[in-house]
Amino acid sequence: MGLCQLSDEDAYNMFRRLRWPDGDGSPVCPGCDCPVVYVYRCRRVFKCKNCHRQFSVTSGTLFASRKLPFQLLLLAIGLFVNAVKGISSLQVSRDLDIHAKTAFVLLHKFRCGLLSSASTVTLGGVVEIDGAWFGGYIRPRNHRVERVDRRRRKHQTGKRRCVVVMRQRGGPTVPVVTMREIDAVQIARQRIATGSTVHADEASAWDDLHAWYEMRRINHRRAYSMDGACTNQAESYFSRLRRAELGQHHHIAGPYLDQYSGEMAWREDARRDPDGTQFRTAGCLAAGHPPSRRWTGYWQRHQRKALDQAA
Repeated sequence: MGLCQLSDEDAYNMFRRLRWPDGDGSPVCPGCDCPVVYVYRCRRVFKCKNCHRQFSVTSGTLFASRKLPFQLLLLAIGLFVNAVKGISSLQVSRDLDIHAKTAFVLLHKFRCGLLSSASTVTLGGVVEIDGAWFGGYIRPRNHRVERVDRRRRKHQTGKRRCVVVMRQRGGPTVPVVTMREIDAVQIARQRIATGSTVHADEASAWDDLHAWYEMRRINHRRAYSMDGACTNQAESYFSRLRRAELGQHHHIAGPYLDQYSGEMAWREDARRDPDGTQFRTAGCLAAGHPPSRRWTGYWQRHQRKALDQAA
């Protein structure tokens, strides 16, 4: 049955299976992890027999205090995973007839769930590492005589960020956002297992990695691949991220670059999985993720108020 044809009860039961996949939708208390609960007949609420806490299917998740029906939440997940190069919040708002602000936060909550799956990943074997720059666009002046060389550091806005990707061949993809490529060296040491073989270009930022890994370097001025050394898988990831930035979102702000880069890493890893598998994976990650302090009350500026009070 298609997602658009689900009744309210069917959508609720499907969301329960995404929330508690190990028990095929059997509720588990989010407070004490007790699987023995009371089920209310008059409303969709459970009560834990151990701690006597009442909770719903969205309690303790990214969708806590949700106002959207379960059908729209499932449809949003379907639209999100089926978009090969990502999907804009404006398109989701038009497809589901919801406000653009609602769609914006909802999509970012999905990305929070995807980021959680890669937070503890350790890479091994053959790993490719490379960096690319995003954001900080400088609009050229109208008159040619007033234009400057936008590549020079003194003319930069300071908003430009470097996305460094570490990609295991036949394995997962891990991106990090830094100010410079060299800032990712220490992160690479933590995420890449000892004994791995690392492929990189001839940028000086990767010279320090020779002390810990067997390195294979490739000079891109001469060739894309030479003697088995290449970073083509890393470049494939950057191609997808570029297409998402230019073709879907048109602009990615620096504070959100980590979430967009994490989304594209997940899409690269899951690109050969069936649509149903991608839907269940993304849905389980989002439904099982705790509430995000970054996105709860985003448009009400709850986070900004808390930071102002702390200051």
